[in-house]
Amino acid sequence: MHTRTVGPFTVSAVGLGCMSMSWGYGQADDATSERLLQEALDAGYSFLDTAAMYGMGHNESLIGRSLSHRRDEFILASKCGIARGEDGNLSVDGRPEIIKRTCEQSLQRLQTDVIDLYYLHRLDPDVPVEESVGALAELVAEGKVRTIGLSEVSSDTLRRAHAVHPITAVQSEYSLWVRTPERRMLATCRELGVSFVPFSPLGRGFLTGCARDLNHLEEDDIRTNVARPRFEPDNFAANQQLLAPFGEIARQQGCSMAQLAIAWVLAREAGTLVPIPGTKHIEYMRENAAAGDIRLEPAVVAQLDQLINEQTVQGERYNAQLMATIDSERD
Repeated sequence: MHTRTVGPFTVSAVGLGCMSMSWGYGQADDATSERLLQEALDAGYSFLDTAAMYGMGHNESLIGRSLSHRRDEFILASKCGIARGEDGNLSVDGRPEIIKRTCEQSLQRLQTDVIDLYYLHRLDPDVPVEESVGALAELVAEGKVRTIGLSEVSSDTLRRAHAVHPITAVQSEYSLWVRTPERRMLATCRELGVSFVPFSPLGRGFLTGCARDLNHLEEDDIRTNVARPRFEPDNFAANQQLLAPFGEIARQQGCSMAQLAIAWVLAREAGTLVPIPGTKHIEYMRENAAAGDIRLEPAVVAQLDQLINEQTVQGERYNAQLMATIDSERD
């Protein structure tokens, strides 16, 4: 797999999103996940993405016990800013004291002295981004964090944050069927010299062609609740009509549908993006890694652009309640 840069770091062109090993897509097996993480480094992954809220610390602990002895082999990204309140419910919390406390807890779970890239997971509407980033900047000064990132923010928020402390990367959902960053964020990142890290490049599994039957989804799968609109029966049936021609293009390119979806992201923005597809399956991890060396001709990229985009896909990416709270949707 070739390498790319995220701020000062040289990383694998395809990173590994670790969330599904702990939360979001049904139950995962810890023994399998530990083996997956080991084999991912062997397969060439050198950019791992986690967060404090993934399994409420479980994911960070999983990475810590699995890979602490190989800490110098990968760039580690984690996130703060979503915490469990006294009522037991998760909520966005960007207060400086919460950010600092979360970082200390994450360092312990990850069994490391420093987090390479530390994101504010979501913008807290009740806390100015300048205050949250100020706390992150203090963590950099203390040597606990090397660089700062933001997740799911608007261009205006990025500019405000960048004025307080240099922002290394912005992470947001970006794929053939989610084009929100194309409105302004990608251009803003180019202007400011900020890296862009797309999550869910596989459209939450839809673009792999494997999610053909909604009946297999577990009750705690986010595609049955917050990310449900595109998986509602009518929308899902309409969106499935896109998969046959998409699969044919993949066949012509000699790759899987998942690899084609990742290769499309890799081809964007003059080849500067570093997608982080997530999985809890070892075979899919290896399949995704192979996408790192696929080169698509411009004509193929254009063909894919025309086939799958926000005009041809039915349904929003999140339910209405969540969509109203996401800062990146304000771009």
